[in-house]
Amino acid sequence: MHHQWGEMDRRQLIALGTAGLAALSLPGAAAAMMAQGFTHGVASGEPGPNSVLLWTRYAAASDTMLTAELSETSDFAKISGGGSVTAMGDRDHTAKLVVTGLQPGRWYYYRFVAPDGTKSLTGRTRTLPAGPTSAFTLALFSCSNLPFGWFNAYAHAAARQDIDLVVHAGDYLYEYPVGDYPSLKQAVPGREIQPAHEMVALADYRLRYAAYRSDPDLARLHALFPMIAQWDDHEITNDSWKGGAENHNAGEGGWPDRVAAAERAYREWMPVADTRWRDYQVGDLATIFLPETRVTGRDKPFEIDEILAGGGDTAARLRQFAETAYRDPARQMIGAEQEKWLFDGFAASTKAGTRWQVCAQQVVMGSLFTPPESKDWFGATMADVVRRRVETAQLAAKAGLPFNFDAWDGYPAARSRLLAAAQRADADLVTLTGDTHNAWAFDLSEGGRAAGIEIAGQSVTSPGYEGYTRGISDDARVSALRAASPQLKWANTQDRGYVTVQLTRERVTANWHNVETIRTHTPVLKGTHSMTVARGRRKYDAA
Repeated sequence: MHHQWGEMDRRQLIALGTAGLAALSLPGAAAAMMAQGFTHGVASGEPGPNSVLLWTRYAAASDTMLTAELSETSDFAKISGGGSVTAMGDRDHTAKLVVTGLQPGRWYYYRFVAPDGTKSLTGRTRTLPAGPTSAFTLALFSCSNLPFGWFNAYAHAAARQDIDLVVHAGDYLYEYPVGDYPSLKQAVPGREIQPAHEMVALADYRLRYAAYRSDPDLARLHALFPMIAQWDDHEITNDSWKGGAENHNAGEGGWPDRVAAAERAYREWMPVADTRWRDYQVGDLATIFLPETRVTGRDKPFEIDEILAGGGDTAARLRQFAETAYRDPARQMIGAEQEKWLFDGFAASTKAGTRWQVCAQQVVMGSLFTPPESKDWFGATMADVVRRRVETAQLAAKAGLPFNFDAWDGYPAARSRLLAAAQRADADLVTLTGDTHNAWAFDLSEGGRAAGIEIAGQSVTSPGYEGYTRGISDDARVSALRAASPQLKWANTQDRGYVTVQLTRERVTANWHNVETIRTHTPVLKGTHSMTVARGRRKYDAA
């Protein structure tokens, strides 16, 4: 069997993810933050063939030394490994420990023990396989805005028995104050966040993580699977780049200070290594690269209003921009140092005989263009500012410009370098993506040749394209987008959910799972869409 679940039956599995979460049933993060002892369950990440990182939070009046234990059985009859780690007040009482000396491709149970003998809940984690590997399944999540609804996507995945690894591609939480994205009217009752104001300072970021990590479905997902994770923009603030952000305003302090606070809280609360980019080797089946696309090397994104500043013929200005500044080879998405790491990594992976090169990153790589039909999507009563934006978007598309400059579409030279590097390495590139809240399947190409595929996941709760184009059917939106965007092979612009990606030696299968609702707490799916890519083809198989 590919998956070894030991002696656990389904009831034990459910209990494993819920026992010890009493503190999390209290209302809101503030109660969990006031609780003492193990307040937020357990989590694991950074798996290797012989190691894994374990996480917990233990609140006490002073720093507390904890003991971590791993076992191949849930009764811990025989301890397979562990170690000591201190939950430090200076790190918001969180503790992270890398346990080594483990066996490859194996499930382990783990727990933390406090000095007084109290135990955390029991978690479960898995090391990566080594050597010949026939199959591996990961689950892809992104864009989890708690007040918009229930994390039913997390709940559905947590009940499954076929996931080896969880990948979170960013927007794990959102920075906005209560009443702003979502509005008070849009917010789902009972889905409360803290602090009530926008997170800017370290204490704000910490409290917002405490609020999100108090969600029982997220807590269960963390308890049952190892997660590899990378931030996108909202873990810092909206539309971040290396020198600022759309949502970093006067009175919110220095930009480097805000990034430092956000990064520190992320390192404290997430089961992640303290490095900005890294990779993982899944036996001889896949190398998973996890770059950082937001604040290390990203240049300031283009803004249509800045391109058109100064007036004149809008269409002519857009055409000139499309042929000049838009294609500037000096513009960076991840920066020269990271490019070298990633491109060398592609080459080393294929040279070693690894079957797939997986790039788990944050923003859409395929090109999306505004369709002509969209001028009729926003209603006759749209505000003047919306009308102007729609008209400009139409002109931009005619000039060959995409509609989202905050994605790789805003950095075409950097994208070309990445895809060309994958082609030079003879890589079977699979890009995993979040950010847009909708589901997309792209064929990626460079220089007129196939370069790989993109599996872009829908959001857990954040609203997507459908929220801005009410009254337009998903079929109408998708058919128009596909006609305008040649790389786009399929899309869903209306549903929330998550993706599972099944890797085998000859094929990758992407399964977009759509939840029935996020307005009530139920893990029921409304459907799944599947697409495949054969190794060596570098584009999706015909539907």
